[in-house]
Amino acid sequence: MAFSLDGKLVVAISSRALFNFEEENQIFEATDDSAYMQLQLERIDQAAKPGVAYPLVKKLLGFNQGKQQMVEVVILSRNDPVSGLRVFRSAKSVGLAIERGVFTRGRPPYHYLKSLQANLFLSANADDVRATLDAGFPAAMVFPQSKQIAESNPDEIRIAFDGDAVLFSDEAEQVFQSKGLDAFVAHESKKVEIPLPPGPFKPLLEALHRLQNATKQDNRPMRIRTALVTARSAPAHERAIRTLMAWGVTVDEAMFLGGLAKKDFLKEFQPDFFFDDQLGHCELASDVAPTGQVLSGIANQIKK
Repeated sequence: MAFSLDGKLVVAISSRALFNFEEENQIFEATDDSAYMQLQLERIDQAAKPGVAYPLVKKLLGFNQGKQQMVEVVILSRNDPVSGLRVFRSAKSVGLAIERGVFTRGRPPYHYLKSLQANLFLSANADDVRATLDAGFPAAMVFPQSKQIAESNPDEIRIAFDGDAVLFSDEAEQVFQSKGLDAFVAHESKKVEIPLPPGPFKPLLEALHRLQNATKQDNRPMRIRTALVTARSAPAHERAIRTLMAWGVTVDEAMFLGGLAKKDFLKEFQPDFFFDDQLGHCELASDVAPTGQVLSGIANQIKK
């Protein structure tokens, strides 16, 4: 019987997001892919150090027990196939059960996300993240130097999301950016009962919600905990909550911070990953937790 990805949580991840290839990447950027390939080949038996998404991947694979495989992690990389050998060997050396990978030698890899039925793509390449989001898949640019908290909460995956331009569209954010806070509050109060349009990470939240419910039913040791961490405050909080209710999904925690620094609250929540669209928030958050920037919405429009 052919292998199927149906019903699984599928995470596609680049080599640099899973392992620390920053030194090798400097060689690539300073020379060409031939020198990079040679270096990776020379180090083929040298296991790469964990990258920013390594702890998350390790925990995700912990959901797979016996024949019931609920999570699939796939390497999706601009690396060449030869360099891919080191990626697979590094994964095997640390006990990561990763069996599938696509290596495109410099070409954008996002075309394969549909075939992979991916719920998330993590990459250190901004162009690939933008192309993935444009294609309609959740994606984030990882901060390779983010603090890793691999030993925290070993039996629970914690994911934190910003709201506008991440879980929700940037409809309200556009009002805030163009007309200010008072106009934003008035806009959200007027539309409080109208669900916000979905943002790029709605599909991931839905997939996590399904996995969360499944683990509760069969008493698996791994658990999922989600949080909404947003600059919204009352009364703009209500539309966000009503939107999640309309979607039929829940988050375990919601933090309506009204301009308070997210970093301090993330330090307490201890997420395995935090997703935000704003560069400043991501830079601060990366000091306390693995962080990915969602390059969508008005805050990430490329100025011409």
